[in-house]
Amino acid sequence: MLARQRQEVILDEVRRTGAVQVGELVQRLGVSDMTIRRDLDALARRGLVEKVYGGATSTIGNSTDEPGFEAKSVRQLTEKEAIAKLAADEIQPGTAIGMSAGTTTWTLARQLDDIPDLTIVTNSVRVADALQQRGRVDRTVVLTGGVRTPSDALVGPVAVQSLRSLHLDLVFLGVHGMAPRAGFTTPNLNESETNRAFAEAAGRLVVVADSSKWSTVGISTIVDFDEVDLLISDEGLPPDARELLGEHVELLLAEQRSTEEDE
Repeated sequence: MLARQRQEVILDEVRRTGAVQVGELVQRLGVSDMTIRRDLDALARRGLVEKVYGGATSTIGNSTDEPGFEAKSVRQLTEKEAIAKLAADEIQPGTAIGMSAGTTTWTLARQLDDIPDLTIVTNSVRVADALQQRGRVDRTVVLTGGVRTPSDALVGPVAVQSLRSLHLDLVFLGVHGMAPRAGFTTPNLNESETNRAFAEAAGRLVVVADSSKWSTVGISTIVDFDEVDLLISDEGLPPDARELLGEHVELLLAEQRSTEEDE
């Protein structure tokens, strides 16, 4: 069994039961103790599990847990870069686009140097800073007002009112989780309302979300699967998720480069 296949089995078990033990995985997968520990290390580096003594636990908290920007920015770096490159290909010169707050949209903001004459509306201080640092004179960056959240989003009535008067060609939406029945979700009620305003302003709505977001559910639904035009994720998205999502939304999967060796 390939390293990636083992890690998918381990991750599925963690998501199903909340925790795994090294000894049990050794018996189930028929590999050495050290191999399982390497697999857990790889999953932990991607932010998919939290290593504990003798095994690992789920990183998924309750529906109102909201990690800060710094905590999220070190998770799934390779996947976010690949997703951002695909997302940048969707942008045409001379268009008006929206970018919600989030580390994936922030990664996308750093990929836009070669696209001229853009107007970009965002409710993220981090995204606005990344765009302004590029110094393009043919770029207009509009930052909504609002109350700042732990993830550095500006939310609330001021942000919502700003967005409701706009008509954007394309909106990129970052999400906390995606799951059957719940759709695309966030742990912050105010952020949900602000992101819904982004969605309503979009001529075309694109969600950018790495595969670790699958089966994660925040307290509030932003939009249902059917309301999204395109979802850009990565190859780590499980087959059942691909099948379900593909029934509702156009799906693009970014390639991942794995350095894991076969056992």
